[in-house]
Amino acid sequence: MTISPYPRSSRWLLVAPALFLLVFLGIPTTVVVLRGADFQSLGRLLASSSFQQIAWFTLVQTALSTLLTIIFALPVTYVLSRFTFTGKKLLLALVTAPFLLPTVVVGTALFALLPTSLHYTATAIVIAHVLFNLAVVVRLVMPRWSQIDPELIHAAHTLGASSVRTFRTITFPLIRPALGYASTAVALFCFTSFGAVRILGGPAFSTLETEIYVRAVLLGDLQSAVAISIVQTIVLITALYILTRLSRTQPNTQTINITAPKPSGFSQRAVVGLVSSITAIIVLAPLVAVAWKSSSGWSAVISGETGRSLYVSTSFAIVAALLATTLGTLIALATAYARRASRLVEAFASLPLMISAVTVGLGILITFDHSPIEFRASWWITPVAHSLIAIPLVVRIVLPVTQAIPQDLRDAAATLGADPKSQWLTIDFPLIQRALATAFALSAAVSLGEFGATSFLTRRTSETLPVTIARLLSRPGDTQHAKAFALSTLFFIFSISAVYLSEIVRSRRNNNL
Repeated sequence: MTISPYPRSSRWLLVAPALFLLVFLGIPTTVVVLRGADFQSLGRLLASSSFQQIAWFTLVQTALSTLLTIIFALPVTYVLSRFTFTGKKLLLALVTAPFLLPTVVVGTALFALLPTSLHYTATAIVIAHVLFNLAVVVRLVMPRWSQIDPELIHAAHTLGASSVRTFRTITFPLIRPALGYASTAVALFCFTSFGAVRILGGPAFSTLETEIYVRAVLLGDLQSAVAISIVQTIVLITALYILTRLSRTQPNTQTINITAPKPSGFSQRAVVGLVSSITAIIVLAPLVAVAWKSSSGWSAVISGETGRSLYVSTSFAIVAALLATTLGTLIALATAYARRASRLVEAFASLPLMISAVTVGLGILITFDHSPIEFRASWWITPVAHSLIAIPLVVRIVLPVTQAIPQDLRDAAATLGADPKSQWLTIDFPLIQRALATAFALSAAVSLGEFGATSFLTRRTSETLPVTIARLLSRPGDTQHAKAFALSTLFFIFSISAVYLSEIVRSRRNNNL
């Protein structure tokens, strides 16, 4: 059993996160469950043809979106994993950028790109999900694929195996665990997609996630909305259980420094060039379409309502990032320093992942809407909801760094007379500062792009950018759409630039090691 380096302090680290999650996640979720615990109403809902159609469409589009994402992502993952070439960092940034964008922005970009005949269709929803989730497959599968020893591939080719057979017998078995993990993650994101479905599906196509919003906010049918939330939560818990099992069964890959070679020969250069070009065009096409159609909307970006939305989103992002980084770090430290019940702490930190953002918003809406805890109209309730969604991400960023701190450093400091407080301030804190900065930036990005919970909690005077974009697109007229396209273009530029700069910094840091 690992001895806690800070036994006196570690027991108190979970107090503040536990209270926060209990008040703003545990109690609202319990209220949702109790409000929907009428089994007769739940049975009638499950038996209704409208619900069955929505549930069936949700499952079908999730399966189709996941399959197509894997098919489209494998070629670019292969190129990025196995070769070094000019523009590789930029290509990786382009692939990653849509995933960091709000789904409503991705939906807006495709709304600008696709012909009118594809607006409000299932095809548009699937295309959006493929574009949004390419980065999930690339980022999760690429580390494993890049560590496959090239000598295995060369040996197979020497023995006469074709490229297809080599992939089937060598490459695929080695990347299969990572691919299974990525597929489950993509399915989870497609199942809980909200912004893209609202923008591109319109009233004709609805998923469980959007139906919760429609019934609760537009129709005022809270009973049915709560019942759908319960069904969805059960599915999410099952999917997350599978995701956790897959992550634990993945082999611990050794850190092998395999330098990816430059493509040699006409065939390799052709494959790299073709795949890179097609991928870049697919990702850039929505951006170009949005930028092209935003020409008349830029003057309004810094005026009136859009300027206020920018200010509100920025303010919310700072508050949410501070909350999520502080509370998530406390959970990560408690997990790293805990002497016992580490699995319980880990499960505790994963609670926000088990509930969709829409359910979080619905729970807060119906829980804090009555005196004396009428917090729904308070400005801070929206960033609180955003921080709930970001806390698990903070834990997963800070925890590995904290666990990797050598105990020998603390022992040496103690030998020199440092007390536990001095040890933490001089050893642990400096080593986790970079992780804290990353966690803060990611939490702010999550808040800027969050749309599901915000749709329930926002007020007309405190709209965030994603809500403003969705509202502008729902209005008739090219001028309103141009404003939405201009705001979406800002998101695209910021996202691509941030990822590209982070790749350059990471590459330089690795070269200095």
